[in-house]
Amino acid sequence: MKLKIAYSPCPNDTFVFDAWAHGRVPGAPRLDVTFADIDVTNGWAEGGADDHDVLKVSYAVLPWILDEYALLPCGGALGRGCGPLVLTREEGTGAELAGKTVAVPSERSTAYLLFRLWAAETVPGGVGNVVVMPFHEIMPAVRDGKVDAGLVIHEARFTYQSYGLHSLADMGEHWEATTGLPIPLGAIVARRSLGEETLRLLAESARTSVRMAWDDPTASRPYVLEHAQEMDPKVADQHIGLYVNEFTADLGEHGYAAVRGLLTRAAAEGLVPPLGPDALSFP
Repeated sequence: MKLKIAYSPCPNDTFVFDAWAHGRVPGAPRLDVTFADIDVTNGWAEGGADDHDVLKVSYAVLPWILDEYALLPCGGALGRGCGPLVLTREEGTGAELAGKTVAVPSERSTAYLLFRLWAAETVPGGVGNVVVMPFHEIMPAVRDGKVDAGLVIHEARFTYQSYGLHSLADMGEHWEATTGLPIPLGAIVARRSLGEETLRLLAESARTSVRMAWDDPTASRPYVLEHAQEMDPKVADQHIGLYVNEFTADLGEHGYAAVRGLLTRAAAEGLVPPLGPDALSFP
């Protein structure tokens, strides 16, 4: 069996899937890997016409795709202290974003949902324009005054100060302070049409791949750095440390509570369709 999978070139994904992608997970299906940014895989999943069997997507896109895809209980990214940041040229409180332009990497992302939930409580009357911009263009656009603020994710937590920018607010801190739950970021989903037996095999393969990466972190090093887009190795290590944790091995009670909590709150704000009672269940 050979399955088509798409995930990002980010260090957390290459770290997680290294053993599986290179045939070192006993009994796991062989993988045909495509690298794609998560906004691309979100679109593939939502469009329904893509031929990938397994995809890394944003938790925010789940309400649109769970009829066709099942959420795997492992392999994804949740965590604490790893939320998206709102960056500006000057320090502030958030209220000054009223009526202003904010660049975001996607409107189908967990980061965007967290931002909208934060802005609903913090920005009087809401922000003005939201513009979607490729992730790597956001910090330069804020620095150069093309937008008033930018919503950034991942390694930008470690690099934004080099652009002379300030962190106006941490979406993760806001989420954790108001819910006590970890932040749901990226999910692994697989086509329900693969059948329950294969879905369970996929979950066990992903879980084993994670544990093998932890057991021997040096084994994944070449794969991680090959695809890290010239990222400093120390930043890549920080990235992995933030986004690969116990929730990657198994969502568990708190992980599932975080996912349902985010999507329930977002549905209440009219940002996503409501989830059915069994939408997150796994065979």
